[in-house]
Amino acid sequence: MSDLLFEIGMEEIPAGFLQPALQQLQDNFIQQSAALGLSHGQVRTLGTPRRLALMVNDLALRQPDRREELLGPSKKAGFDDQGQPSKAAFGFARSKGVDASALQLVDTPKGEYLLLVREVIGRPTSELLPDLLKALLMGFSFAKSMRWGANQNAFARPIHWLVALNDDQLVEIEHDGIVSGRYSRGHRFMAPDEFEIQGAGRYVEQLAERRVVVDPLTRRQQVLVEIKQAVGKTFGAQDAQVAVDEDLVETVTNLVEYPVGVCGSFAEKFLQLPPEVLITSMREHQKYFPVVDGQGQLLPGFVAVNNTVVNDIALTRTGHERVLNARLEDALFFFNSDRHHSLEGRYQDLEGIVFQAQLGTMLEKSERIIKLSGLLAEKLDPLSVAGVCRTARLSKIDLLTDMVGEFPSLQGVMGAAYGVHDGEDSAVTLGIADHYLPKRAGDDLPATSFGALVGLADRVDTIVGCFGIGQVPTGTTDPFGLRRLALAVLHIIADRGYELSLSEVVSKALALYGSRVDGGSATVEAVIAFIKGRFVNDCVAAGLDGQAVDAVCSVAFDDVNDCRKKIEALAAIRGEDAFPVLAASFKRIRNILKNHQGQALDPSLLLEAGEKDLARIYAEIEAEVQPSLMARDYGQALTGMLRLKGPVDTFFENVMVMAEDEGIRNNRLNLLAAIGNLFLAVGDISKMQE
Repeated sequence: MSDLLFEIGMEEIPAGFLQPALQQLQDNFIQQSAALGLSHGQVRTLGTPRRLALMVNDLALRQPDRREELLGPSKKAGFDDQGQPSKAAFGFARSKGVDASALQLVDTPKGEYLLLVREVIGRPTSELLPDLLKALLMGFSFAKSMRWGANQNAFARPIHWLVALNDDQLVEIEHDGIVSGRYSRGHRFMAPDEFEIQGAGRYVEQLAERRVVVDPLTRRQQVLVEIKQAVGKTFGAQDAQVAVDEDLVETVTNLVEYPVGVCGSFAEKFLQLPPEVLITSMREHQKYFPVVDGQGQLLPGFVAVNNTVVNDIALTRTGHERVLNARLEDALFFFNSDRHHSLEGRYQDLEGIVFQAQLGTMLEKSERIIKLSGLLAEKLDPLSVAGVCRTARLSKIDLLTDMVGEFPSLQGVMGAAYGVHDGEDSAVTLGIADHYLPKRAGDDLPATSFGALVGLADRVDTIVGCFGIGQVPTGTTDPFGLRRLALAVLHIIADRGYELSLSEVVSKALALYGSRVDGGSATVEAVIAFIKGRFVNDCVAAGLDGQAVDAVCSVAFDDVNDCRKKIEALAAIRGEDAFPVLAASFKRIRNILKNHQGQALDPSLLLEAGEKDLARIYAEIEAEVQPSLMARDYGQALTGMLRLKGPVDTFFENVMVMAEDEGIRNNRLNLLAAIGNLFLAVGDISKMQE
């Protein structure tokens, strides 16, 4: 057994590239070593912006010997009429480096075939590693790559050195003129000289001696310690703490090799800015952490994370403060300038912003959102129509402001802040901010009815507009983020418990576009199918019974919350002993009916005891479960339907469905169709067979 170390040294890569690259490095090694039959112990990846490293413990010294059985041509193709090996047999043998006499015949389920059996001696790992490591180096996929100099191979950033050691043995590889060696480099500024790696076991320790914390988990913990200590040193006994943003911690961890926290302050006048402005200025542009008090209120302080040891803390702090204060001065100027104009006063200026070339301007989109959100409010929250329409009217105007121009992520937030300044109703201002939620998977959902209804109208308008002009997502492209928008629609509807016909909403939304889009039934069906696909995937990802989801959605998909109730009822009832048998019988019913269109049952044509009993019990159960179906109590309805299991079994055992007499045959089919339609009111349970 040996320990392998492979390090790729390079220019600093973007923070967002590091973790995906390390995951690829680990996954690709595991896959390739498995393909080569090389056993190993723990596989660990380490990295900083300046290096990607792979460490493998207990790597086998050689491949195991193995016996190969290679199937060749069939006997018919492998021998001629005289029973001699054919060209196909000779060709197969030659391709494997053996004589045709080494081939033998073997029986297979498809007949006799030629077979080559050979013993393959495992190769030493030292012979396999150069190609394996080269493949790892070539196997990265980055969001953006570059080429430099005369090199033909792309990478995230230029590569400067390679280290490849198997125990103390150098693994020689070459990449674009760079030859692997034993020498790595420490911190770019504090320990830039080359140094010899003394094996995988000392790799982490040697880098630490040269001011590089190469383990991302250790470095992340050090970031947290540094920012908390920096606040403690600066604010002392005051009630102050760091507002830890996990995404920012991840980013900072992937930006530095040796984190050092520095706490600074900014002028208190900037606290008049909305908190989101201050936080965004610190987080997005400077990667600074805000400082808050015990109640979570912002204090005039921040924490920066340097990549070097700070010798003059005052000078370093002053530098950070100068940069941040300049940004906040700009933000305060934008904030005060924007408030010179009311949101309402800028409404017509939305005509100057193009929503989409074929779909018109943001003013036209706003007009559609007002109408659609008003229609939704009339159906779902009639008392809120005026407030919802006002929210919709003001919802996009902050796109015209200097603040959102500087900080696009503050859309909605600034609209709400300026709405408060203009004296708008608080429910309206909250709705302006709310209607952008959720912005991403797992994000908060709208907390207000106004925000939920306007957010639905906004997203549905975008989805149907894109479908109406043929801008449909494909497997690789979704430029308008329609999948994300569809999921947001589903989550808002589910969260608010809305009883809503999606096809009705989509049809109305398309109608509001007029002749700009294709608003026909085909477009409506395409949009509903698209949203249904997101619904199915979302339900399965959430852990719902996949067969129950299929059983419901394969029959009908229109009311999201109604579908969820049916799915949950089917998932709960499938544990009943009678359910599997009934599901199998229902599949049999579906197969028998095929294209038969059920009609009214004629009691006079019920001749045998089995069909009479089934018809009677069906009528009783149908009358019993209809109120439950109307009340959407699908669990209760299914419990009643399960009582059909025994009568259905008896019917199939004793009654010939496909009788010679056409009238009797059709009447029996009509009985089965009625039973089938009763179950289809919930879902196609034939899809839930074990």
